[in-house]
Amino acid sequence: MSRYPITQAQWRVVAALPKVNHDLRPDPANFKGDNRPIEIVSWYEAVEFCVRLSRLAESRLSNATGKLYRLPSEAEWEYACRAETTTPFHTGDTLAVEWANYKGDLIYGDGVPGEYRHHTTAVGQLGSVNAWGLADMHGNVWEWCLDTWHPSYDGAPTDGRAWIVDGDDRFRLLRGGAWNNHPSYCRSALRDRTMPEERSNHIGFRVVRMSL
Repeated sequence: MSRYPITQAQWRVVAALPKVNHDLRPDPANFKGDNRPIEIVSWYEAVEFCVRLSRLAESRLSNATGKLYRLPSEAEWEYACRAETTTPFHTGDTLAVEWANYKGDLIYGDGVPGEYRHHTTAVGQLGSVNAWGLADMHGNVWEWCLDTWHPSYDGAPTDGRAWIVDGDDRFRLLRGGAWNNHPSYCRSALRDRTMPEERSNHIGFRVVRMSL
C-alpha cells in the first residue's frame, strides 16, 4: 500500500498517460500543492488512475512477473491503518492536531482542542506514521476503497479481498475521515459511503501494488 495518499504531482504524471476508460483532468484539486493529496476525483477516476499506472509499470518491466495497481479493499485498508493496534486510532485512544488533519477544534475522548486548518495538508507533514510506515491514515482526505456498500460485515469475504457482490452498487466505500470531520469520523473502524460519481475536496485515495 502506498505510504501516502496519492499526491497532486503524482496525479498529473498519470493523468497525462493515454486514456483507457475514463478521461482524467490534469489538475482537479481544490487545495493546490504538489505534495498535497489529490481531491475532487471520483471513484471511477481513481480506478482509471490505477489502470493507467498499471499499464505504465507493465511497459517498463523486463520480466514477465508484472505489477498491477488498484484501490485497496475495505478490509485491507483497515488492516493497514490499524497496524496491529486495537484502539480507536493507531495513535491510541484519541487524536491530536499534531498527529492528524481533522476538525481540530473538536475532541474525541480525552483529546484537547487544537487548530482547525480548514484545508488539506501536505502528505506526511504531520507526525502520525503508524507502525507499518503509513502516514495520513486518519484525516486529511477520505480514501476510496474498491468495495460496494454493505451495511454490515455479515457474509463478507474472509481473505481480505474487495466485497463487490450482493452489495448496493449505488455506493462505494470511504475510509479514514478528512480535514473537515469530527475526529470520531477518523477512527480506524469508521465506515462511510458515497456515490462513485462523487467529487469532493475531502475525498482522495491511495493505491495497493500487487506483484503477479
